[in-house]
Amino acid sequence: MNYAELGRRVRQQRTERGMTQEDLAEKSGISCSFVGHIERGEKKFSIGTLVNLCNALGTAPNYLLQDSLDAEVLNSSVDVGKENKALFDGMVALVHEYNQRVKNY
Repeated sequence: MNYAELGRRVRQQRTERGMTQEDLAEKSGISCSFVGHIERGEKKFSIGTLVNLCNALGTAPNYLLQDSLDAEVLNSSVDVGKENKALFDGMVALVHEYNQRVKNY
């Protein structure tokens, strides 16, 4: 599990939404100090906390976890049907390309 990248993504999503750590803590039901630990990649946390963070941020868990999952796992975890598979694969590739650009910025 890549907690540093996961924490970076949490921070990125939080700041893009104009939220403070206090806002995120309140919306996700965790302490403000725990939000800081998560964003710095210093603490492990439960699936329940991940779900709460995703709900508070309005983002999908696979976005936050993408650096910890193999591309095959990300693709296979969503049943999009045969007719939409190519479209989905293209979207995943665009997300990965965008993330690489942001990482290198």
